[in-house]
Parts: sequence; structure tokens; C-alpha cells
Amino acid sequence: MRKISMRLRSKFILAIGAILAASYGLLLVYTSILQNRLVIGQARQEARMLRQQILLTRQWVADHRGLFIVKTKKDHANPFLPDPILQTRDGTILVKRNPAMVTRELSEYASRSGFCWFRVTSLRPINPANAPDPFERSSLQLLEEGVPEIIKIIEGDNGRILRYVTPLQVKSSCLSCHAEQGYRIGDIRGALSISIPINWADEAIRHNNQSIIIFGLLSVCSVAMVLYLLFNNLVARPINQLADAMDDFPEKDPDTFKLPDTNDEIGFLSRRFVNLCERHKRSQEALEQARKQAFRSEKLAALGQLTAGIAHEINNPLGGMLNCIRTIREEPDNRELHDRYLPLIDKGLHRIEHTMRQLLNYGRSEPLQLMRASIDEIIRECLELLEYKLKNINVELDLQLDEAYCIDTEAAKQIVMNICLNAIQAMRDGGTLKITTYRTDDDLVLVFTDTGSGIPGEIIDKIFDPFFTTKEVGEGTGLGLAVTDSLVQQLGGHIEVESEPGRGSRFIIYLPIKLSCPRPGEHQSKSQET
Repeated sequence: MRKISMRLRSKFILAIGAILAASYGLLLVYTSILQNRLVIGQARQEARMLRQQILLTRQWVADHRGLFIVKTKKDHANPFLPDPILQTRDGTILVKRNPAMVTRELSEYASRSGFCWFRVTSLRPINPANAPDPFERSSLQLLEEGVPEIIKIIEGDNGRILRYVTPLQVKSSCLSCHAEQGYRIGDIRGALSISIPINWADEAIRHNNQSIIIFGLLSVCSVAMVLYLLFNNLVARPINQLADAMDDFPEKDPDTFKLPDTNDEIGFLSRRFVNLCERHKRSQEALEQARKQAFRSEKLAALGQLTAGIAHEINNPLGGMLNCIRTIREEPDNRELHDRYLPLIDKGLHRIEHTMRQLLNYGRSEPLQLMRASIDEIIRECLELLEYKLKNINVELDLQLDEAYCIDTEAAKQIVMNICLNAIQAMRDGGTLKITTYRTDDDLVLVFTDTGSGIPGEIIDKIFDPFFTTKEVGEGTGLGLAVTDSLVQQLGGHIEVESEPGRGSRFIIYLPIKLSCPRPGEHQSKSQET
């Protein structure tokens, strides 16, 4: 029971731990997905806002037909523009910047800050530097098919990158530079490609996931410890107390048990267990009383069967004794007659006394009490008592238990008598009864083999049931074999039956060898005292 409570405790804690772990695992997965969606959504929104800002900047530059800036060593003229250089009256050289160049230079500033980078690309670029990469090329093809925008997350060298491609449509301000390429207002002349790194967000997600994992582990451990203490105090300890009480019953009285007296299910179970113990005690007392009554009833029934035949055995010597006494009375002075008849009378009286003593010993009702006795002598004594019923039955003995063993003599007599009477009743027309005894390493074995009518296979499993009998009314109570089986079990043994209808039966009784019991004289002195 302790092992069971330990396993129950472990299963309970593991189950709760698994539920918490699964809950935190689902929370972690959901949180990660939600954070990823938020990051992607934020990056998309940033890309759209950046697109709008870039388009406004490009529109402003286009509306002013380009932007002139002072030429420096880093600022070169755009060879793809008409009139890319302008010189002022004071000699200052200005270079022209169209929307594409403004976009590219702003992207360089943004890229150096690590925020993002962007550029203008086209399937028919004027400047080879604006040629599309594979992702931009496929996006441009989709844009020409009417897709409003392309957004995709790709893996870069330093983490994930959101790629955003949106179309650039030709407006009236664009025709001054692109009319010669054949564009018209509303045509898609290219696309604005924006790349926003989101590795910072991935790092934040990983940090959040680690925090959730650590918090989850601490929570699971804390909950497991609290559950362990609660389970130990509320469940395991009361169950162990109840298990100890079960182990101690019936040796100890239920009133001495230390059981949980709570108003929960375990307290209710404890009170029901006490009630069960009380009912068990009453049932055992009733069963013991019934067993004693059945034992006594079967003895009396067997005695009734014996009495009918023994009366004949007593009447034979009694009739001879009466004839001797009558003859002595007729010749009171004949000493020779007295000397011849008085020994016969004495012999007859001793025979009657011996028969009656056997009946009295057999009819005594005593509890089982082990003593050293000879199994073979008990069998011979029972056969002598049954001699009148064995006149037409051949008895074969193969007795090999000459030593004295621990046995209850009264129970052994009852067992032998019941088995022999059962065999005699199965051989109404005569037969052979063979009794064999021998010893194995652990058991004393008694084998009773008869050549009677046998036992049908459909009832062989019922012959030890109380009150089961195939005899006519008045020939038996149906308790003989049931009492025999009960006595054998009380002695710690068991019975095996082999039978075939028309070919007899064999009863094999195994009794364990007892090593400790009183000496014959010790038991006899106790019996005399009682």
C-alpha cells in the first residue's frame, strides 16, 4: 500500500507537471507566433510609411523638375540626365539630382544607420545600377499582372529581412525624363524596393521566450513542491494510515487503529473501513460457528452410519457373554465351566469397551490442535473402526509414514473416515480400497484409491460444495467431503481428485510437514487436565 501511495503521488505530480508544462508550452508557442505577427505587422506598417515618405520626396523632386546641389568630390553628375551640370554666375558648379538619385542617396544614409535600405528598380532600367535582383524581378512581373504590393520575409546573412516591393506609376511630372522611353501616364515604369531588417525583433522574441521558459520552469517546480506537500498531508499520509490499519486487521481491534477522521472522501472511506471490519468480525464469528456446527453434524451423521453396523459388532460378543452367564448360572458349582467361560466374558467386555472408546474418541468435538502422531496408526485405527463395513471390500495398504509427524489427530481421523466412507458407499457390490502414504520434500501424501462407480466429469468440481450429494435421502448429508476439504485447508494442505465413471476414484491429500508442535506426552497431559 505504501508503494501504491508513492506511485499515486508521483503520477499525480507528474500529471499536474505535464499539464502545466503543456500549458506553458502552448503559451510559449502562441506568444512566439503572436510576437512574430506583431513584428511582421509593424515592419509592414513601417515599410508602407517609408514608401509613402519616399514617394512624397520623389514627387516633390519630380514636381520641381529635379534638384540641384553643390558639386563636391563625392557628388558626381548623372550621365543619364540631360543637362546634368549647371554653373552659377559666381562660378559655383551644381549637379542635378532626379528622383531616382535622391532615392538612392537617401537609401545610403538609411543603410548606414542600420534602419533600412531601399532603391528604385525596373525591368527596363536606364541606369544599370537599378537592375533588379531575382526577388525584385519576380515581384515586378507580379506587379505588371495587377498585384498591388509584394511583401516577403527572407533569411539574410544577419537575420531575417522584410522585403517590400511597391509599384511606381508614371505621372505627368515624370514625362519630362521618361517620355522618350515610351511611358505614358499611369504606366508602371518600375518599383520601389524596401528592405527592413527585423533581426532586432527576433532577438527580442528569443529573450521573451527565454523569460517565459524560465518562469514556466520555476512555476512548475513551485507548483510541484506545493502539490507534493498538499498531497502528502491530505492524501498520502491518510492512505498510509488506512493501509497500516488494513495490514493490522484482523490481528488488532479496529478501535485501536489510527485512522484519518476528516470530512472528505478519505475520512468517509476510513469510517466505511471500520464498519467493514465490524461486519467482517461478525461474519467470521458466524462462519466459525457454522463450521463447527457442520463439523459436528457430519461427525454425528458418520456416527449414525457407524452405529448401525457397530450395534451388530457389539451384539455378537454380548450374545456370547449372555450364553456364558446363563450356562454358569445353570451349573454354579462347575469350576471347570467357570474357568472356561469367565475369560470369554472378559474378552467380550474388553472388545465392547474398545469399540465404545473408539466411538467416543471419534465423536469428540475439539478445536484443531497439533501434536506428534503416526499417520499410519491413525489410518489403521480408522480401518478397525470401519471393519464391519469392509467385509466385502479388499483393503490394500502401502503405508510408509512410520515416524510421528505434527498433525491434529481428530482432524486426521475425520479426514480418513470421510474419504473411506465415501469410497465404501461407491463400492456397494464390493471392490478394492488401496491406501498409500509417503513423504515428499515438503508434504505428507495420503492416496485413497477405490474401484467404485467413479465421479462424472460434470460434477467433479462440485463434490466439495457443502450439502452437495448424489446419495439417496438418508444416506448422507452432503457435508462429508466439504468438511474434509475444510479440515485439509486448515491444516495448510490441499486435495486433488482423479476419477473416471465406472473405473473408480483417487483422492490425493497433501499435508505440509510441520516442524514445531508439542510432544505426545505434553499434549496428553494437557488433554487430561481439560
